[in-house]
Amino acid sequence: MKLQPIITSLLETDMYKFSMGQAIYHQFSDYKTTWTFRCRNTDVYFTADMVEEIREQIKAYCDLRFNEEELEYLNKIKWIKGSYIDFLRLWKPRFADFTITTDAECGLSIETGGTWLNTSMYEIPTLAIVNEVYFRMRHDYDSLIKSFEKKLDEKIGWLADGTYNIGVFSEFGLRRRLSAQAQEMAVKKLATANLGDSVFVGTSNVYLAKECDVKPVGTMAHEWIMCVGQGNHKHNPAYSNWYALDAWVKEYGVLNGTALTDAITTDCFLRDFQLTYGTLFSGVRHDSGDPIAWGEKMIDHYLELGLDPKTKTLLFSDSLDFAKASEIFEHFNGRAKVAFGIGTYIANDTDVEPLNIVMKTTACNGMDVAKISDIQGKGMCKNPAYEEYLSRCIRWRMNYEK
Repeated sequence: MKLQPIITSLLETDMYKFSMGQAIYHQFSDYKTTWTFRCRNTDVYFTADMVEEIREQIKAYCDLRFNEEELEYLNKIKWIKGSYIDFLRLWKPRFADFTITTDAECGLSIETGGTWLNTSMYEIPTLAIVNEVYFRMRHDYDSLIKSFEKKLDEKIGWLADGTYNIGVFSEFGLRRRLSAQAQEMAVKKLATANLGDSVFVGTSNVYLAKECDVKPVGTMAHEWIMCVGQGNHKHNPAYSNWYALDAWVKEYGVLNGTALTDAITTDCFLRDFQLTYGTLFSGVRHDSGDPIAWGEKMIDHYLELGLDPKTKTLLFSDSLDFAKASEIFEHFNGRAKVAFGIGTYIANDTDVEPLNIVMKTTACNGMDVAKISDIQGKGMCKNPAYEEYLSRCIRWRMNYEK
């Protein structure tokens, strides 16, 4: 291993991995999933040396264990249960679950397979490792971190002087960060800086939230809807959201409730997001499509349900910068609670284009699963026939369900 270990704590993952992990442990511990890495950049190539470094970094990650201080931190989160803490006390990553080769157009292929309890936890550390290895071994890292800090200070200045007002926001950049050093710098500066009327509340990175004494932020991801809704092959996948919302409420009741809308299109989500779920969930998260149109659709839906949108949170998290967030905030401020989760723009803004990499669930319990996003390009499925089947199920439901 040429670099220092990149992931140094099992807390160094996004908060929603623990939110979902607890519900998986209690309700779906027998589910098995396959995850597949994809680099969406067409001009990026990972050399054999990079792939070997990534392999060694993942091996080092698999040697980590939770310590009691970390478990006590998790135990203080009001919706985390003691049974899950006991599970984490015994849990460890398994390197045998990884298949890492050079057999891909970009030079790097990663696939994980095993229990959902395990494979779900691998996604975020793997992506963070791939990013940091790439930027340290492919570019002049010292120059990159200097440009990163310069841009970060400039952005903080824009909030301080009122150029932009984005209200409440969090940092969501772990999976695509420049480096651990860069993300820590960003969180520490945002937590202590004068941000004008904007308010920095926390980070998705649980380790940094603990170290910097800010809030760990996150509830559910697309994998939750995909696996709960499509992993049981007796389910009609067009009802994926209903199955996922129902299981979430069984686990958390009114706690920890921000629903993700676009796993199989927002319009289909709204068929299931009726009065009970609209009341129990504190808000909804936007991750694809036009944010203004989406927000208007959600406000209209809350009004149709007889719920006051001002009591609900619209959380925006799709490819945001401060200019875009400021525009969205100005549009919806006073009509709903508005919040932002901002990732790459905070955690990997340098003089070099960031990587656009993902690691998505591609099978559950031996069968294909798919995400049908609100826009082209954000979905992922290894089997076009299954994707077409899911699309047909959704179309039938939208056109013919009474």
